Amino acid sequence: MTDYPGFGFEVLVADAASRARLGRLTTPHGPLMTPAFIFCATRGAIKAAGPAELRAANADIILANTYHMMLQPGADIVEKMGGLHRFMGWSGPMLTDSGGFQIFSLGHGSVSEEIKSKGAKGNRAPLLIELAEEGATFRSPRDGQRHTLTPGSSIRIQQKLGADLIVVLDECTPFHVDRDYTATSLAMTNRWAERCIAEFERGHDGRQALYGVIQGGVYEDLRHESAEFVSSKPFFGHAVGGCLGDHEEQMYDIVEYSMGPLDRARPVHLLGIGGIKDIWAGVELGIDTFDCVTPTRIARHGWALARDGRDHRRNMRNARYREDPEPLEPGCGCPVCSTYSRAYIHHLLKAGEILGLQLLTQHNIAFMTGLMATIRGALEKGRLAEAKAEWFKA
Repeated sequence: MTDYPGFGFEVLVADAASRARLGRLTTPHGPLMTPAFIFCATRGAIKAAGPAELRAANADIILANTYHMMLQPGADIVEKMGGLHRFMGWSGPMLTDSGGFQIFSLGHGSVSEEIKSKGAKGNRAPLLIELAEEGATFRSPRDGQRHTLTPGSSIRIQQKLGADLIVVLDECTPFHVDRDYTATSLAMTNRWAERCIAEFERGHDGRQALYGVIQGGVYEDLRHESAEFVSSKPFFGHAVGGCLGDHEEQMYDIVEYSMGPLDRARPVHLLGIGGIKDIWAGVELGIDTFDCVTPTRIARHGWALARDGRDHRRNMRNARYREDPEPLEPGCGCPVCSTYSRAYIHHLLKAGEILGLQLLTQHNIAFMTGLMATIRGALEKGRLAEAKAEWFKA
């Protein structure tokens, strides 16, 4: 059994009416109270927000992307600079993903929407050259250079990057493939996981913890098979990944298929999901951590997260905010809402001032951390269902 010194996961409160739980995840860079949201510093930075802004918005944990960091600046340079924490100036817990999702998107075009239930778009030429037992060979979208990412090299790169939590390499199957393809892919993903474990153990120095990934597409039996497999291996935690269906309710069903056989003593992460409704539902299904680019991405397009907006967001470019003296979100209390009006942020966006995007980013991060704090507080008091009803009534 792989030992994880400096790491731990403790369930503090279990909800009586669901699989939800309040937990504490311990890492060498500090503890993390769960449920929690992980913000995406894909290329080693949160776009439009630095570590000081993250701390001011009460962010506890961030992630960086293995695929992007291996292409620029390269894992060797990050290691030489002291690892991602020192390189980025971030002192808290950190996760790196495996690069598997990015490899998949190279082969299938713009697929993030497809995997996360919104249908594939775009027709750009795929950059994936070959996906085989050994790994994935692809051309860099930066300079066309040929690269191969294998289970072993993904782990070695993540060890050089130095995040606390790292993830095995897996193939993310798209929604449109059939069950036979999905089953074959899952078998290969399981073999890749075995190779990742072996490579991790060769270089394991106690500073990192490894997560296994549950795949299996939309198929209940394959999801169960995958969950049983990862539960039988010496992972610190689990991550639910891959295709989650073509509509909201199917996504929840697939997450539930994945959760049933899992070892409940381990933390569970839901890869790439960050919608407000999805977080509430995911918590009830037993998810401990979430990640998604959406909160910071929509900020750069002029959207503020809000409890009462359509899809829980407001388009601050809209003329209705031109003379609005209210803060972005009444009662929010974040530095942005405590200082600036909707009218001012609307002006910044219309004037093309980058400060507008920075302020929206900081607010959206604070909104998400506030949401997670509300959920944790409700779990602690044994009133999750009531808190959810109150939240959506507001």
